Amino acid sequence: MNVDRPTRLSGRRRSLQLILWAIVPLTIFGGLRYPLVGFIVPSVMLTGIIGAYIKKGRYVCGFLCPRGAFFDRVIVHISPNKRIPDALRAPAFRWSVLALLMGFMAFQIAQDPSSAQHWGRVFVRICIITTAVGIVLAFFVHKRAWCSFCPMGTLQGQFSRPKDRLKMGADCKECRTCEKSCPMNLRIVDNTDTNGALLSKDCLLCPECQKACPKKILSLP
Repeated sequence: MNVDRPTRLSGRRRSLQLILWAIVPLTIFGGLRYPLVGFIVPSVMLTGIIGAYIKKGRYVCGFLCPRGAFFDRVIVHISPNKRIPDALRAPAFRWSVLALLMGFMAFQIAQDPSSAQHWGRVFVRICIITTAVGIVLAFFVHKRAWCSFCPMGTLQGQFSRPKDRLKMGADCKECRTCEKSCPMNLRIVDNTDTNGALLSKDCLLCPECQKACPKKILSLP
């Protein structure tokens, strides 16, 4: 049977996520006993930044982020998946969260900067706090509500350019099936430029909307 590219990519994404989500509990519970496990956190952060530079956007968030996988494959089962409030996506709020989190991390590390064990504990704390916030938001709002203002996601989005974004064909029937399948709960139909490129920098460059579109008019770089 001939399987189209979006379906193949969606299957690959699912397979990756079913493996990657386990890194989250491993980091939290393993890190509480062995602090050096906490260095998984900066490793994931670095992967996101490098991936954003190479892929020009939030590709890593969609395919390779352990916490994104945790939300998509585990937490989704307890989430009502309501509309993510625009306030959580507001630039001022997002950059404030980034500054607060980075400031907290720097302050904590400064308490004992020469100890790798201490650094590991700090990274574990950051992982516990942010994951807990994400789970609470998922329970009341949407599985990826945290991702709408995740500091690393905000930084990755800055590498996104119009030519690297999702594009919509001119004969869209506005059924919004694509929006229902979007992991980030993005408004796709009403948020494109004159060339059909999605304006939002939060697109994960995943194939879910492409796969769901009945007209097959969505394209990714």
